[in-house]
Amino acid sequence: MSEPVLNERTEAISALEEFAKLANYSYTDTLRADPQARKDGQDHDPREVFSGHYVPVRPTAISDPVYVSHSNSLFAELQLADDLARAPEFMQIFSGDLSNAPHPMRQIGWASGYALSIFGREYYHQCPFQTGNGYGDGRAVSVFEAVVEGKRWEMQLKGGGRTPYCRGGDGRAVLRSSVREFLAQEHMHALGIPTSRSLCLYASRSESVRRPWYSDGSYSFNPDSMGFEPVAISTRVAPSFIRVGQLELFGRRARKSEHPEALAELEMLVLHLIDREYSDDIDTDLPLTDKVLRLADLYRTRLTLLVTNWIRVGYCQGNFNSDNCAVGGFTLDYGPFGFCERFDPNFQPWTGGGDHFAFLNQPIAAERNFEMFLLAILPLVATHRPAVEQLEEIRLGFASLMQTTLESMWASKLGIEQFDKALFDELMQLMVETQVDFTILFRELSELPTDISALEPSFYAPLSEHSASEQLATRWTSWLSHWHSLINQRCESLPRKELVQRMKSVNPKYILREWFVVPAYQAASQGNYQPVRELQAIMTTPYAEQSAAIEQQYYRLKPRQFWDLGGVSHYSCSS
Repeated sequence: MSEPVLNERTEAISALEEFAKLANYSYTDTLRADPQARKDGQDHDPREVFSGHYVPVRPTAISDPVYVSHSNSLFAELQLADDLARAPEFMQIFSGDLSNAPHPMRQIGWASGYALSIFGREYYHQCPFQTGNGYGDGRAVSVFEAVVEGKRWEMQLKGGGRTPYCRGGDGRAVLRSSVREFLAQEHMHALGIPTSRSLCLYASRSESVRRPWYSDGSYSFNPDSMGFEPVAISTRVAPSFIRVGQLELFGRRARKSEHPEALAELEMLVLHLIDREYSDDIDTDLPLTDKVLRLADLYRTRLTLLVTNWIRVGYCQGNFNSDNCAVGGFTLDYGPFGFCERFDPNFQPWTGGGDHFAFLNQPIAAERNFEMFLLAILPLVATHRPAVEQLEEIRLGFASLMQTTLESMWASKLGIEQFDKALFDELMQLMVETQVDFTILFRELSELPTDISALEPSFYAPLSEHSASEQLATRWTSWLSHWHSLINQRCESLPRKELVQRMKSVNPKYILREWFVVPAYQAASQGNYQPVRELQAIMTTPYAEQSAAIEQQYYRLKPRQFWDLGGVSHYSCSS
């Protein structure tokens, strides 16, 4: 698929009509619609979808929308004027009403089905029909696809109403979860981690839905109250939204020969994925088998790098099922995510997650998703034994590549040339025993301190309060000495000032701590959106030194009153 080449603009787009001219709907024009779908897009009730790559769906607009925020950086990349985010015609489209969409923008969006596997095990019972034919985008509706300066973007409304995949849900997203996702996408992009992006966020002044959540001051593990919350629509943007679970759906159908076109539909989807996400790396003239092998190798690299970067900044996906795993190699979905504060290798913010999706278990979870990806594409090369064997070699190489990538990352966070296992293992143990803040510790280490006292801002309790305080102090001193011996070797070829800057470029100063987010979305629920915008501004420069006031407020340990607090230290998937 060759992308249209557009002339470079000298002025930002300030009218929706001009933005609409960039439309290029490759997904719906290249792939197959569900043959049983309604052409008018009025397809909002749960039903089985047996074939086709998508269902045309007309989104359901939220009532009385109000502007909350937008991404200045993404607007600039899309060449949009910032004022457009508040324009009534723009707000109408991206709050779910396509009825006045200017040509060639279309008045009907689309939703896609996908399968589910959890930690390498296929599931069907989440589908209301127990067949796998009713699971997919239950409240996410893609509404626009455009090419800007040769780069393709798909725009999807999160909370855009019911689709055939809604499984009986209301198709809505509440403002609380929408604020979290909007801010997380902005923050992760600023951290330099591949992610879906935030375009804009609109809330309803009058519409609300009932959801379970935590009562004020609750230490309950699961939500302990029901209440009405305002709804919102956030528009997330990515080159595509093709998931491992989506490939799985078509791979399962092909394996089982569920219908005559099953294998052909899998091939179409894989080729479309390559065009959308890997066109710079995979030659269009290659035979299908070679394309599939090249895709597997490239995706393995992207996925290992992604998860490595998650760990670098302390991010835990929480729910890393295959349907939350983008085949483009970026962070796709922000449900029960969280950033590790008091260091725990088994940190898991989601009450339904378990250790298998915990912070330092994410590399293993990624490997399981990669295995399901390989199983999904296997029918395309099943008759070609050498290709099957090569896929198996690629699978077997995942763990070693993951380990090598992780070791390189840890070395960069510590400012040393080569990974040192003894140094790393002792640090991990000290971090657990001392109860350190993951982000603050590594940021303080970026100043190359020689004394333990410089690390104390990251300690949740002074060493003197530990039962083995003298032993811990001795071990920290020994560790610092070992670390500096390696640092000195590095500094023979790299000035210390430059090393400090390199370390600060991989060790952020500010992360999106949940206790920052809660007051912002609580204020938003009362119609005050300024705290969301202020937090957005801080979290989009996470590596920079900011004002003394910001540092005092946002570069500090999690207060004890938030430890184990429901909706802050842990949360359900309710959104």
